[in-house]
Amino acid sequence: MKKNLRFIIFTLLLIGVLVGCSNKKDANEVTIGYFPNLTHIATIVGLENGYFEEEFGKDVTIKTKTVSNGGLFMEALSTKSIDVGTVGPGPTLNYYVKNPAFRIISGAVNGGAVLVASEKSGIESLEDLDGKRVAIPVIGSTQDVMLRKALKDANLNVKEQGGTVELFAAAPADTASLFINNDVDAAATQEPWGYVLENQAKGNLLLSWDEFAWGEESTNTVVTASDEFLKNEAHVEAYLKAHKKAVEFIQENPEEAQKLVIEHLKDLTGKDLDKDEVAAAFDRLIVTTDINEKVIEEMATISKEANYIKDDNIDGLIELKYLQKLQ
Repeated sequence: MKKNLRFIIFTLLLIGVLVGCSNKKDANEVTIGYFPNLTHIATIVGLENGYFEEEFGKDVTIKTKTVSNGGLFMEALSTKSIDVGTVGPGPTLNYYVKNPAFRIISGAVNGGAVLVASEKSGIESLEDLDGKRVAIPVIGSTQDVMLRKALKDANLNVKEQGGTVELFAAAPADTASLFINNDVDAAATQEPWGYVLENQAKGNLLLSWDEFAWGEESTNTVVTASDEFLKNEAHVEAYLKAHKKAVEFIQENPEEAQKLVIEHLKDLTGKDLDKDEVAAAFDRLIVTTDINEKVIEEMATISKEANYIKDDNIDGLIELKYLQKLQ
């Protein structure tokens, strides 16, 4: 009986070891995360042009993971399903305050977000949002924070904070049907969905990308990495070199970059994006490695006011020393 018991215990321990080994991530494997959106163009171009494979070399396997919102990205980063990639600063700072195990290591896109009113809403100014329902991609998203900034500038507030403006979380791809069915009055969204709302749902551009929240300084997309990934400086340098190459390629070859995005997103979603829509949306963003730290600090304050985080101290979140080494 004792022998059988010892055998069972040994077997269970062996199974545990084997399961642990099977879940262990390969040290020479890097998973890059991003959204299937135009504002993640730097990651898409980096993948399409083979920059990541080129910089990491033959010994490192590059994997990818697409997500639909920043919360899912940060959850994947927390569980090591993603090592590094592009995401909005809003979700990044919200997670950082709760668990400071991530860093923003580069910018990716400024602008790229707009505020659009539905045709039947009667909204002509920010003040007209009083008592209206506004779609956002997800609670706590960068566009959510930008909307709160715009409302504050117009002396308005959301219902959760005693105001009159109702927030409605919905996937950007669904906002056109929400407009058509009169389910929302306006939407704070990223491109190309803003342009789609204008042209397919007859929406009215209330605030263009250079007017919405912080305007051209509105940091929409950043490169965020886990502290675990940052332990391997060779990998960090390889990623940032590839990212920088992609940014420069986009700046110098905008039309070719847009074509790459259209092809990439078709492969992911099976849907064709209209090249004119993409070109028009592309004019509403700036692809860059730069970051305006003051804007992200103000985003943190707004997130605290919204009760998304208890503390707006984000010291240590932005770590640009790796990027500066390449300049």
